[in-house]
Amino acid sequence: MTVNPNSVLALAELLMKKSPDYVDLICASTEDEFDKAFDAFIEKAVEHLEVNKKNFAPLNEEGLSSAFIGPLKLPGVTVLQEANSNGHVDITVSLDHCTPIRKKLFEAKIYDGPIYHVSGLSQLLGRYTTGREGRGIVISYIRKKNIAQLVKSVRAMMDADLPYYQEGPTSDHTLKWSFLSRHAHSCGETLAVAHVSCNLFLEGTDQ
Repeated sequence: MTVNPNSVLALAELLMKKSPDYVDLICASTEDEFDKAFDAFIEKAVEHLEVNKKNFAPLNEEGLSSAFIGPLKLPGVTVLQEANSNGHVDITVSLDHCTPIRKKLFEAKIYDGPIYHVSGLSQLLGRYTTGREGRGIVISYIRKKNIAQLVKSVRAMMDADLPYYQEGPTSDHTLKWSFLSRHAHSCGETLAVAHVSCNLFLEGTDQ
């Protein structure tokens, strides 16, 4: 069958061919589908930081977050810094014109040890998250050497201490140097959090 090049079907086929990740994102019908689709864009944002880490070396936490959100700005997706949700959330991402709400909250930290990382988790779940949002994200900008071991140390502490009502041990994430945790929340439900790490170490430095 010949498809009219000016038809909606032709446009849909073009989108599927040129940007399947974007189609998956805007067409997600469940939270799990949205999380899976959004992970592809988080990976692009992480890679953007990592391959440009020399250029971003002078930036503070807020500056790094400004650079991080660039690849997340897509048609039909609103990305905000310091938006209000019982406080100023580092990054808020929401899918426009969507019912139910598809929204993600990010707490960003320049890595300074497992305890500091968990403080970000506490802010995300204890202050900003209402329970309506999807899987939350703690993004860790790691400027220290040996990111693989540092992420393992965070997981080990969380699995031992089960902070912020963590339910069971952490689990692997599809993204490298990242993992997932689940927490009982005051809304009465168990909420998932992705812990995503960016390798921003530069030889000759160890901040």
